[in-house]
Amino acid sequence: MRDINQFTITQAVKDSFRTEAGSRFEKLLHGFLDHLHDFTRENQITHEEWMGVLNFLYDCGQISTPERHEFILLSDVVGFSALVDLINSKGGATEGSNLGPFYLDDAPRKKLGADLAGGREGACVLVHGKVTDTLHKPLPGAIVDTWQADGAGTYPIQEQAQGQDKMDLRGIFETDDQGRYYYTTILPKPYTVPFDGPVGRLLRAGDRHAWRAAHLHYIIRHPGMNAITTEIFFEGTEYTDNDAVFGVRKSLLARVLPARDVAALGYDLDREPDAVCEFDFVLAPEG
Repeated sequence: MRDINQFTITQAVKDSFRTEAGSRFEKLLHGFLDHLHDFTRENQITHEEWMGVLNFLYDCGQISTPERHEFILLSDVVGFSALVDLINSKGGATEGSNLGPFYLDDAPRKKLGADLAGGREGACVLVHGKVTDTLHKPLPGAIVDTWQADGAGTYPIQEQAQGQDKMDLRGIFETDDQGRYYYTTILPKPYTVPFDGPVGRLLRAGDRHAWRAAHLHYIIRHPGMNAITTEIFFEGTEYTDNDAVFGVRKSLLARVLPARDVAALGYDLDREPDAVCEFDFVLAPEG
């Protein structure tokens, strides 16, 4: 019978896993166990605190649905998502930013120039730019997957009970032979992350606000290139200095300007925009 105490249990737990020696899985698992056990010992965690953590995680699972991922939200507000993005940014490529809890992988395909606003109130903005590689060579056929909140700061997926289509304000575009993407949509407003669940309780306990800076979400893909998940933010708008999920990067700030000489761009648009926002995405090669 092994003599287990608070100091020997960490190695005993690691030894109980028959991991491949030197594997990435072993490194991550053993490192996690070391940090978890050290934290527990250093802070002399009580039974009440331990159970509080377990109940908090249970509540995150209970409130999660295929359309609301509370664990992603938790990762976001504690900076875990942002840290992973920052670590994995490839040299020369557009910086990554938060996926968020409302991504859907089956958004509708849209033609270039389509309007995503769907008659919603607010400023209509032309969003356009190029997708290139790190040598600034255009990437025709790149996939531009986008989703966003509306002019009141709400995602349609949050209002399905009120008759909203969860696929509104989403679209997948393919860049043209010059690597260009372009479409019109409603200019989003800042909004609060969902705080009616356990993550909201955490924010309130820490005296933190839940506001996100206004943004557009993107996943950009092209064969042979590393995909990026990122966001575009807008210069001069609220919460860019204290975004609730630490998603803002200086390189991801874009300007929103009054629409002038839009016809000179040569785009076939479904709707005349009030404003224009230009942003180029850069992908790094795989490997």
